[in-house]
Amino acid sequence: MNVQKHNFWLALLIALAPAAVCMSEQQPPTATSESPYTFRNPSRDGTGKIYMGREISHVMGHRGAGWLERDSRVREERTDLLIENLPLEESSVVVDLGAGTGYFSVPMARRAPEGRVLAVDLQPEMLSLIEARTADEALTNIQTVLATETDPNLPESSVDLVLIVDAYHEFAYPLEVMEQVAASLKPDGRLYLIEYRAEDPSVPIKPLHKMTEEQAKREMDAAGLAWVETQKFLPRQHVLIFKRY
Repeated sequence: MNVQKHNFWLALLIALAPAAVCMSEQQPPTATSESPYTFRNPSRDGTGKIYMGREISHVMGHRGAGWLERDSRVREERTDLLIENLPLEESSVVVDLGAGTGYFSVPMARRAPEGRVLAVDLQPEMLSLIEARTADEALTNIQTVLATETDPNLPESSVDLVLIVDAYHEFAYPLEVMEQVAASLKPDGRLYLIEYRAEDPSVPIKPLHKMTEEQAKREMDAAGLAWVETQKFLPRQHVLIFKRY
């Protein structure tokens, strides 16, 4: 990362650091006897909250923005190929759920100049970074959206594509969020779920930050999302595609 770019992100993060509350500090809904979640002593990097046999991981906060913007990311993960292979039209309505710094929001906005990108995140600090970035790059078709742990605040039946990159495994309420993702999709809309492959021990990511294809299919099915296909063009991640039932 060049010095100018590094200083831009560093200055923004320092300025925004005290601005808001992290995901883990939000007040969760009251649990009920019908909750799909159970609890145990947390493992390292985990919350102790279990969904369908999977422990939900801790959230990477806004202070980890540098990891998302690291210079080696394109080479390690071929993010360029992911962006190229998304089925976007010039007028597409796209959601970047767990948008972080806008790493994917910005190139998707360029590919859909007559459409709209909803950059959704729980952390106001991240949304402020995206707003600064879009202003700097003169992009007018990115709209930031503040989510909650249970509600991504998406319009119903209006989205062509939802992209979730390496974030779903951190969702504190995955069932509730993904049910609303399903409701946001147009009848022919698609969810692109990107997660590090847990089946591959050579992928150098902590276990709770990976998912197996089987686990992802089970969890999406529970939320009303049917598996369409799995694409295998990325070196470290699954590209899992789903649609509404």
